[in-house]
Parts: sequence; C-alpha cells; structure tokens
Amino acid sequence: MAKTRRFKKIEKNLVSNITNGLKSLFSKIWSGILAFFRLCDSKLTIMIVPHSQSKPVNFQTNIFALCLGIVLMGGIIGSFVYFNKQAAVSSSEISRLINENRETLASLDELRDENNNLLQTAKRFQTSLSQSLSLLGINSTSSVSKASMGESDLSSLFDTQSQVSGSTKEAADIRQLNSYLESAVQPIEQIGKMLESQETLFTDIPNIWPIKGGIGHISMQFGQNVHPITGQWYIHKGLDFSTWRSGDPIVATANGQVVTVGYDFSFGNYVIIKHKHGIYTRYCHMQTARVKKGEFVSQRQVIGTIGNTGITTGPHLHYEIHIGSDVVDPAKYVNVKLSK
Repeated sequence: MAKTRRFKKIEKNLVSNITNGLKSLFSKIWSGILAFFRLCDSKLTIMIVPHSQSKPVNFQTNIFALCLGIVLMGGIIGSFVYFNKQAAVSSSEISRLINENRETLASLDELRDENNNLLQTAKRFQTSLSQSLSLLGINSTSSVSKASMGESDLSSLFDTQSQVSGSTKEAADIRQLNSYLESAVQPIEQIGKMLESQETLFTDIPNIWPIKGGIGHISMQFGQNVHPITGQWYIHKGLDFSTWRSGDPIVATANGQVVTVGYDFSFGNYVIIKHKHGIYTRYCHMQTARVKKGEFVSQRQVIGTIGNTGITTGPHLHYEIHIGSDVVDPAKYVNVKLSK
C-alpha cells in the first residue's frame, strides 16, 4: 500500500508539473502576441522637410502599416523586374522565330522554283517518251492514260495549276507528277523488254566503237577528202580511228565469221568479217591479227591491234562497212562509245 501511494504521489506531481509548464508556456506565447500587436500598433510620425521654405509635411502611421507598405512595395518592384525579364526573353524568342520564319519562307521559295523546274523537265520527258513509244509502235495513250485513269497526264497538271494556290498547289503538282511517273513505268518496261528481245539483232549489226574501251578519235571522215600523201581529192571509203600509238586492241563490231585475213600493199594487214543480213566489215593497217580465216567471232572480241602497215602516215585503224556491194558511212552505225 505504501508503495502504491508513493507512485500515485509521483504521478500527481508529474501531472502538476506538466500542467504548470504548459500554462507558463501559453502565458508567455500570449504575452508575446500581445507585445507584438502593441508594437505593431505603436504610432509613428513621418515628417518630410523640404529644402525650400515650404511647410513640412508629416503624417502618422503605425509599425504594422509601415511594414505592410514596405512588403507591398517590395512585391511590386520584384514583380516589375520579373515580368520585365520575361518580356525580354519573349522578345528574343519572337525575334528568333521571325528569323526562322524568314529562312523557312526562303527555303519554300527555293522549293517552289525546284518544283517548277521538275515540272518542266517532266513535261519534256512526257514529250520524248510519247515520241519514242510512237516510233516503237507502242500506244502511248492507252499505256499511260489508262494506267493513270486519266489523272496523271502532265497537260492536265499544267491546266489545273491556276485552280490551286500556296502549298496546296505544290502538293497537288507533286501528287499528279508522281501518278504520271508511276504510269510511265509500264511503257518503259515494254521498251526494255523489246530491247532485250532485240539484243541478238543488235549484236549481229555493227554498231559499236571498233577500238576496245571506246578510246581514240576519228582522224578522217567518210567521203570526199584530201589524200594525206598525194594531196589529191579522193573518196575515202571508211572511217580512220587513231589513238596516236600502235598496239591498242581492235574489237569486232558485231557477231560474224572471219572470211579474210591478209595483207595488201595499200591496206597493210587487214581482216574482213562477214555478218548477217549481207553486211561485211573491214579492219585495215593492223599491226597484228589475232583471228584466223573461218573463225566465228562475237561482238567486242579482240581481233587484232592498231598498226602502221600499208600506206599510212601514222598508226591508225581504217574501218569500212559494206552492205552487199555498197560501201556505207560507218558513222551511221558507230553510235556508241563503250567502256567495256
């Protein structure tokens, strides 16, 4: 029992001490609040004394109003500085956007110019394609117009340019141009198939440069010329090809069979090849011949080398084409310089 009373007494003393402490704390807080309000309510007299003989100006206020005024003034000044800085940043961003807009407009103008150039080129392409298809006997109207359903013809494209403006105009032009190019694929594929089917015919007809790699130049044309040795006018029955040196390889200009490998006082070492369709080719002034009579050769096969044999003023190849008994101008057939 004595022990229980002692614990209760300690508990009562502890509660009493806590209660007294809280009362003392709240009392001090309340006293501080009252002191603060009394301080804020303290009266102040502000006097403005001019340097002239004017009457001084004074007014009364309290500390609370003065502090509130200072806070408001600080807030106003801070807001002014902040918004002024934001305005400067916005102005810089607007200037940057204006410059970018100018650059974009310049690029757009350049794009429009290139678009117009592309349309002009496409128009020329359409004309050339139509002519080529007509020469080959392909119906360009059905091949192109039918594939594009009447919407990709460049003539309609140019007719509708006045009906649209701005970026819509460029977009419409590009769409119609794309449609036309897609429709042009079919006739071009037909041309490719036709050329592929005629590849044998092309290899049977002399139509390539007779010097390997397409090197050299034509030093004398077919027809009436001044003889380089006699100085007299005469009919030159072939083309002279020169590389300014001997030893460059000569190639057969078409598939055929070698019918003559010989030497002539005028032509020097020469080779004659018989081709289909009654065509013969002759290669003269050769340094060496690399084929034999009766041998079958293919187009671009090396048959000899350029030389200086026979009556010449320097190393060159004299090249002739005969159709039956007629001598024709090889320039009409030598139309491609191949690098193969």
